[in-house]
Parts: sequence; structure tokens; C-alpha cells
Amino acid sequence: MSELKQRVVAAFESAFGVAPQTLVRAPGRVNLIGEHTDYNDGFVLPCAIDYETLVAASPRSDSRLRVVAADYGDGRDEFDLAQPITHRTDAPWPDYVRGVVARLLERGLKVQGADLAVAGNVPQGAGLSSSASLEVAVLQCLNQMNGLRLSATQIALLAQQAENDFVGCQCGIMDQLISARGRAGHALLIDCRSLEARPVTLPDDLAVMIVHSRVARGLVDSAYNERRQQCEAAARHYDVPALRDLGLAALQAGAAGLDPLTLQRARHVVTENQRTLDAADALAVGDLRRLGTLMAASHDSMRDDFQITVPAIDRLVEIAQRAIGEHGGARMTGGGFGGCVVALMPQARVAAVQASIAQHYRAPSGDVATVWVCHAREGASTVV
Repeated sequence: MSELKQRVVAAFESAFGVAPQTLVRAPGRVNLIGEHTDYNDGFVLPCAIDYETLVAASPRSDSRLRVVAADYGDGRDEFDLAQPITHRTDAPWPDYVRGVVARLLERGLKVQGADLAVAGNVPQGAGLSSSASLEVAVLQCLNQMNGLRLSATQIALLAQQAENDFVGCQCGIMDQLISARGRAGHALLIDCRSLEARPVTLPDDLAVMIVHSRVARGLVDSAYNERRQQCEAAARHYDVPALRDLGLAALQAGAAGLDPLTLQRARHVVTENQRTLDAADALAVGDLRRLGTLMAASHDSMRDDFQITVPAIDRLVEIAQRAIGEHGGARMTGGGFGGCVVALMPQARVAAVQASIAQHYRAPSGDVATVWVCHAREGASTVV
């Protein structure tokens, strides 16, 4: 039994006095390329990772839903499914659970009471979607316990709606969709308009390295929502449903009358969409040099046009890229303003890249970076 499984089962048994009947998992994710394109109906290329949230559960005979959070000192939440579901103001984590339950009930789905314990090892505040992992895991658990027959895509959409409407972060669909639909050994090229996803095989020798800058970030309180509003304003200017519908030539030809800052935001999205498509093709044939070039251009665009990197992240990317050389690439990943860098390279380069980061990088606080070497995992599933 894994340490995480032991922890969530122990939390459940301590809180409720019996063993859980159901145990499910949902992974975090790292986005290899395609940043802030998802809510513009564009393309993203994430993979699910081997860091995840587990939910242990048993049904109840009444309408109460009780939750214990092992990662928050066994903090508790309890609410009645027969009453309007309101926000908790004294802690952040209950809203992610309450939000997804509220979405199920609003759809008219019958959900019985339950006892839940939640534990995860997805780093929080690092841009690896710990929140989506939690949302999808809770939904998958309730889906199974109540026989709701929701598809993985339906679960992802409900989780996104909960984060948008209940939690208050206007995220796109990528995080929840890859957590629900990830495939082991693959990235997914996701069309965020149609929700079609093409598996892209990761080369056997490819290392997926995630490096935490130790610069904390928080999407709800950051400029994330502002960036989304700017992108929507640009789409209105060009009279298109979303920036996904623009090519670079059309963007440049119709720029008259659009303020320069909004044009920069749009240019990032338009060029990032093409880079993501090109990166999927490069990855599929194992062309790590081409992939590295595209990742470098993506980071430059996030820094200069979308303005969501910070100096520490830029420095970390530079250090990693220098150590990788022409054998792969590095870029910021996630919503921005801190968090993590993703680096792709042959396994043989991992030790040298780790050593270079340890030697040359310090966060503004003086902290060293945290490095994880991950594997692409499957999406939400039952734990056996």
C-alpha cells in the first residue's frame, strides 16, 4: 500500500470509525506547451503525472456529506445536500468539494449522503492543478457511488464549472480534462473547442522534469482573470468567436484600433496555438531539438507578450535550457506569476540538469528549487 493510500485510509478510519468502501484517484498534470490557449478555444498539450489526489468514501443513509482533509490537519467540513450549498469563508479547500457537489445537484442528479476523506501529493500553488485533481477525484467518487454514469468528459466539464462559478477562477477546460482523461505514457493534444484529444506517445527515453521555482502563485488573486478578459476583448475586436479562429496574418492585418497591450495578449495566444500543434508533431517523431525550439519560443511569448513570467522563473528556464542544450527544452508551465518550469530531455541528461539547477538557482527567498521527474499516468480511476 502506498504512503498516500495509507494516509487517506487512516484519515477516514480515524474520522468515521470504519473502513471506506470506495477509493478513487485523480492525477495532477503538467502542461508541456499551450499556455492560456484553453479558454480561447485553442490547443494544449498536457500529460497527467504520477502525483494525485485520493478520495476514500462510504455512503450514508441520510443527506449529510461529511469530509475530512488529511492535508489540512484533518480539517472537517459538513453540509446537507437537501439545503442550498453555500461557501465556507474560513478555509479554501471546502469550496472545491462543495462546488462540484452543487454542480451535480443543479443538474438534477441524485446524490446520496456520504463520508469522504481526501489526501493528495500534488504540490499546491505550483501550477500542477492540485485543485482540478481534487475536483475530478470527488466527482469520480460520487459518480461511482451513485451510479451516475457520467463520462470522463462530463466529469471534467462539471469540475470546470465548479471552479469557474463557485470557486471564482475562470480557468479553461485543460486541467480537469487531462485529470479525467489522461493516458499512461502519452501526452494529449486537446482541442479545447471540440474537446477531442489525440494521444501523443512520449518517447521511452524522454524525461519529464518539473522544477518548482519556490515562488508561490495564486490564480484567483492574480491577473489570470484579467488576461482572460483581454483575450475576450481582442476576439470581439476581430469579430471572431475566440482567438482560436485567428491566424497570425489576420491578427496583424486587423490590428488597427486595437490597443497595443491587448494586441500583445492576442498575439501570444495565436502564435501559441500554432506552436502547440507543431510541438505535438515534433514529439510524436521524437524530434527533441525542434521541440526545444518551440518551448523556448513559448516561454519568450509568455514573458514578452502575455507578461506572466517573473524574473526568477526566467532565470530558472535559462539555467535548465543551458544544461539541456539542443536535446530538449524548458519553459514556464501553468497560469503564471511563479510556480513551475517544465523541462523535456533524454533520461541521460537528467542528472546534469538537476546539478546545474542546484548550483546556479536560488529563489528570491533563498530557497533551492524542488525537482520532480515524472511519468505520464492515466486519468481518474478506481484504486485497487
